[in-house]
Amino acid sequence: MRSISDTIERLARMRAAASGITGASSGLEPLVIAGDNPGKLTGWHKTPERPKTPPALVVVLHGCTQTAAAYDAGSGWSQLAEDYGFAVLYPEQSPQNNANRCFNWFKDEDMTRDRGELLSIREMIDVMVSEHGIDPRRIYVTGLSAGGAMANALLATYPEVFAGGAVIAGLPFGAASTVPQAFDRMRGHGLPSPSALRELLDAASPHEGPWPTVSVWHGTGDRTVSEDNALAIIEQWRGVHAVADKPSKTDVVDGHTRETWTDASGRDAIEFYRIDGMGHGTPLDASSGYGKAGPHMLDAGISSTVHIARNWGLAASFERKQPVEDAGASSTRSTAETAASDLSGQIQNTIEAALQAAGVLR
Repeated sequence: MRSISDTIERLARMRAAASGITGASSGLEPLVIAGDNPGKLTGWHKTPERPKTPPALVVVLHGCTQTAAAYDAGSGWSQLAEDYGFAVLYPEQSPQNNANRCFNWFKDEDMTRDRGELLSIREMIDVMVSEHGIDPRRIYVTGLSAGGAMANALLATYPEVFAGGAVIAGLPFGAASTVPQAFDRMRGHGLPSPSALRELLDAASPHEGPWPTVSVWHGTGDRTVSEDNALAIIEQWRGVHAVADKPSKTDVVDGHTRETWTDASGRDAIEFYRIDGMGHGTPLDASSGYGKAGPHMLDAGISSTVHIARNWGLAASFERKQPVEDAGASSTRSTAETAASDLSGQIQNTIEAALQAAGVLR
């Protein structure tokens, strides 16, 4: 009888084969790692052609049973990067490391600074900086589920590398060190106390600040990773940011609640998007023009990709993509309407170029 993990692995391979999405077919290019790769990860990337200034970089970490290409197709990160001129890096887990393609966020050898999978990703970032001209002041990381937990681990162990991070349905750093503990923590059982979580963060690196901003996303209907983990992540980072226990402000964005903790400088240091009714996955907005729904890629009427990029100053605060048109309406669109749309796009591009030159839009 096949094990559960073997069955999940086979289903993941079948899903990837059925989708026809591979790193090469997605437009992502393989990354050659010149240094150490103790975690034995694969890297994929996409960089802008002939950028006028050193581009920013977003490191994107897929969830369990996913591949880099499948997560990119669902989230729309490389498409957004192409539109706004930043680079993306996709570290990819292999079934040899983890049968379910999960990043090993619960193994000490992979969750310690300068060791294992963390060091492999750090080396990939160094390659992107040295060979593709990335601006080292504008490096960010995001991920889903196990990828979200690994994103949080990267923020904790290499805080000097990242300007910000976004954790989607993830877990706090150092919360588990065995597989049974990992499953317990996912259910919200046995999570360390706030003080213990902060001690884990303090011990993760010799860094003394400034600290990366943290964006946390979680669905209220998530039955795979308890929302208690999102609250624990916030508690883990509140100490180094010296923010109050209660959010500084609460508002509604695209129908969902966002809480924000502002630090002494007035910067939004921590934010929490609570996605009403959503299960386990990355929240998408089918009308945004970025990404598409699929397993663990959920149309919740809000694009985490777009909002995260805006929060980091990588995308404009106004819409670039036009709403998807009805097929019949588009076939009868007049030449004048098309010309007007093209002119609008040119004006918008000019505005964005001016904002970038002025340093308002990074």
